[in-house]
Amino acid sequence: MKSRLFIVLAAAAAVTLTGCTTNKKLAELQSRHDALQQEYSDTKVALAESRANARNLEQMLEGARKNNEDLKKAYADLKGSLDQSIQQSTQGSINISKLVDEINASNRYIKQLVDAKTKSDSLNIALTNKLTRSLSRDELQEVDVKVLKGVVYISLADNMLFKSGSYEVNDRAMETLSKIAKIIKDYGDYDVLVEGNTDDVPISRTNIRNNWDLSTLRASSVVQVLQNQFGVNPQRLTAAGRGEFNPISDNTSDLGRQRNRRTEIIITPKLDQFLDLIDEAPEAEQK
Repeated sequence: MKSRLFIVLAAAAAVTLTGCTTNKKLAELQSRHDALQQEYSDTKVALAESRANARNLEQMLEGARKNNEDLKKAYADLKGSLDQSIQQSTQGSINISKLVDEINASNRYIKQLVDAKTKSDSLNIALTNKLTRSLSRDELQEVDVKVLKGVVYISLADNMLFKSGSYEVNDRAMETLSKIAKIIKDYGDYDVLVEGNTDDVPISRTNIRNNWDLSTLRASSVVQVLQNQFGVNPQRLTAAGRGEFNPISDNTSDLGRQRNRRTEIIITPKLDQFLDLIDEAPEAEQK
């Protein structure tokens, strides 16, 4: 009788120990699941912040976004397998570790892009401040300098650069262009687009058929002055004309037409560093 009672008690103890062990494994798996879920939530927040701070890199960040979408799907698939593994085994822990590595790699990749964008913005602000300080008070009346979406725009009134209906740069503009050229040469990693713009008043003169011709010839003249007079590397320069089709004001008034008649020098960082980052797939580190 005592022997039978001992056997029953031993069996009950074994069942209890087995149940404790199972509960412990379940708790460990649930803890790992919660940690992964929290880390995934943090990653979503970081991705949202990077999108807000780098809107002009949306095309380049497309690869990173796609990768995160794949990670979301992988996470969903893994969560399903994790639910099964809670009932069956602890095999899912290996896949969780792999997914964490992939998420960490994606976060590092996004941080590289954001750091590169931040560096570009800082350089643009420094360039703008340096240029503004170099111009006199009178020059600032006819030159507008601003940064939009990571690009520096220098807008020059056409009456400062050219005579009415002409595309030859006048002597009065040379001093201002020399200051702009010096800044451009100091920032050798930037590309320079010179863009001519007109109002909508038609023009027809010898060798100038319309406003397309006039805007393009004016841009070409400024480019050649920057190259020939002030030594800017022509490989960094591009001349373009937009005619009357890029107005910044209403053409129904004299003041509006005057604002639209302008030449813009657009300075942009070279995108090699961003393209190099895009070419680098954010893979998990090998262990």
